[in-house]
Amino acid sequence: MKTFNPFLLFIFFLVLTSCQQQESENNQKGVISDSAMVVSAHPLASQVGIEILKKGGNAIDAAIAVQFALAVTHPSAGNIGGGGFMVIRLADGQLNSLDFREAAPKASHRDMYLDETGEVIENLSTLGHLASGVPGTVDGMVNAHNKYGQLAWEEIVQPAVELALNGFTLTKKEASGLVSNQENFQTLNTQAPEFLLGNWKEGDTIKYIDLGHALERIRDHKRAGFYEGKTADDIVAEMQRGNGIISYEDLQEYQSEWRKPLEDYYKGYKIISMPPPSSGGVALIQLLKIVEGFPIHKWGWNQKETIHVMVEAERRVYADRASYLGDPDFIKVPVKELTDEGYLTERMSNFNLTQATPSDSVSAGIFNLYESMETTHFSVVDKFGNAVAVTTTLNGGYGSKVVVSGSGFILNNEMDDFSIKPGYPNMFGLIGGEANAIQPQKRMLSSMTPTIIEKDRKLYMVVGTPGGATIITSVYQVILNVIEHKMTMHEAVNAKRFHSQWKPDIISIENSAIDSVTLEKLTEMGHTISTRGSIGRVDAILVLENNKLEGGADLRGDDTAIGY
Repeated sequence: MKTFNPFLLFIFFLVLTSCQQQESENNQKGVISDSAMVVSAHPLASQVGIEILKKGGNAIDAAIAVQFALAVTHPSAGNIGGGGFMVIRLADGQLNSLDFREAAPKASHRDMYLDETGEVIENLSTLGHLASGVPGTVDGMVNAHNKYGQLAWEEIVQPAVELALNGFTLTKKEASGLVSNQENFQTLNTQAPEFLLGNWKEGDTIKYIDLGHALERIRDHKRAGFYEGKTADDIVAEMQRGNGIISYEDLQEYQSEWRKPLEDYYKGYKIISMPPPSSGGVALIQLLKIVEGFPIHKWGWNQKETIHVMVEAERRVYADRASYLGDPDFIKVPVKELTDEGYLTERMSNFNLTQATPSDSVSAGIFNLYESMETTHFSVVDKFGNAVAVTTTLNGGYGSKVVVSGSGFILNNEMDDFSIKPGYPNMFGLIGGEANAIQPQKRMLSSMTPTIIEKDRKLYMVVGTPGGATIITSVYQVILNVIEHKMTMHEAVNAKRFHSQWKPDIISIENSAIDSVTLEKLTEMGHTISTRGSIGRVDAILVLENNKLEGGADLRGDDTAIGY
């Protein structure tokens, strides 16, 4: 039932207005702070994070609090029923990364989305109970807190509990998202999620009572509050009602994994990003190293030559992604070879500065080896100098659209990120191969690219974005916008973007991203151009020369930077 809560509405607009006022002081820069910064997809989640920092929590504490707050305020992507990746840089320079990506259930198998003739069954990997992998978010947050947490766990989770039980005011975008999914919520659930149903409007107050109680169990029992007890019972019962395959055993055996971050350089800047099973870090490093020798700065932002060389690099990198990247616990992923400068030079050996390369003539490189759109990202820097980049997702908007009855959260549809049939594109048009075929307990390949950059051995940037296949190219462009085109963080995040991948053989552009003369020149070179809506929602933090922090929040969404 929808109710109007004037106090919550006042608090929401107070936070939003404060952030807008800070930004309006100089529309070329984002929010500037002296000590700490949180940038996330929702103003209330950013406020939760900054309050944790003010209480003496560190960046990891704040990231955990933001993760749970987004599960309430931004349910299309924020989650406890999904997974993601976390990249950490401590103030002393120590690095780590956490893989809390979902995993395939034990009952899964390679051809589970194919009919008897071997053809893909439409929507089976994207909608409904069978589309869900085993959630990793809660285990990941507990794992991160056990290793790095400073405040008490209960104190970190409590703000999300209060948001869910007390309710909060819907933004225009969040209301629109709920309304557009009403039919899916009704038809894909075994028990109607009444609390989500209705003609929601901006300013309405929504409560998530069952989710609030599920968060209480996580608050009181940590991992066991989700993977055991009532919540586990609710998940398994939901699977049984809807012909899903996640079992008690799947839940009990799931473990997030600490992995060594990828480290490489672009013009002296140290790039720190996520290793496989995310493809993001490998692809980002490949893209940056390919264009390093070209005069991007001289050519200019979104000019013909700049776009051409970036697209040609993307064509080759996404071809490699399709062939070689997957879960490193199941296959050998040739990270060193893929990012080797000699290999990348060879990959560009048929590059022509005046002519597009047809994607059909670009295959993956050869080695002597065996081989969302609705996601959300948030960036945190604390007063101690610790930095965290987290990208987390349900995959598609509102995931599988399945709500776990009794616990009130939405399950992911991450199984579609596997190669459900080699050579068959997923919902983002990405082609997959044998390296990413479905196997029990395997993690599906991802494009998530949470990234931290150092300059002169000091923290310089924290960056990431949602966007499915466009995640990698959005992060790529934002980094180049700052380093090559000398944009502020606010300008870099909000500049219009373009995207290309191996197949389909097109350049997708946001409206007005490229001027008409440049578009005509690119077409003459053999490129095919397609206009689309927003690309990515980047949330980033830049350390300025005076050591202040600039938060860049993407104006494409409700994204908000708050600092102190």
